[in-house]
Amino acid sequence: MAHNTHSTHSNSHSPEITFHHEPSQGTGRIWKTTWILSGLTIIELLLGLAMYAWEMSAFVLLLLKGIICILTLAKAFYIVSIFMHLGDEIRNMIMTIVMPLLLFVWFITAFLWDGNSFRTLRNRYDKYYLETTMNQPVHSADTTNTGAQ
Repeated sequence: MAHNTHSTHSNSHSPEITFHHEPSQGTGRIWKTTWILSGLTIIELLLGLAMYAWEMSAFVLLLLKGIICILTLAKAFYIVSIFMHLGDEIRNMIMTIVMPLLLFVWFITAFLWDGNSFRTLRNRYDKYYLETTMNQPVHSADTTNTGAQ
């Protein structure tokens, strides 16, 4: 009987393959993205803190909230274009992803609007709600017995 001295799992005959790590040359885009997103986030935070730090009219508060929403959407667009590499894609591919997202945002907005309308109409026509929230006239009784008899 011949003994097989060569093992099938032995890698003593294969050379070791190693790669030398070279620093990446394209870090400028990463730093630019980091600074843009950090700047937008700081602006959002400052606007949000300003809403609580000073008294403002309802219009100014609504304006600040709108600006914060626009900045948030800008950050989301930038993140998608850079990290999901959609900025380098063709227009049809971008529309395939962005259009359902816009429809989803419209869907949420429409349901919030409809829910608020339902709540308002329900409170306006619900008799029990009207009875419990409306100012009822106060009936005072004359307890001084000074009234004419």
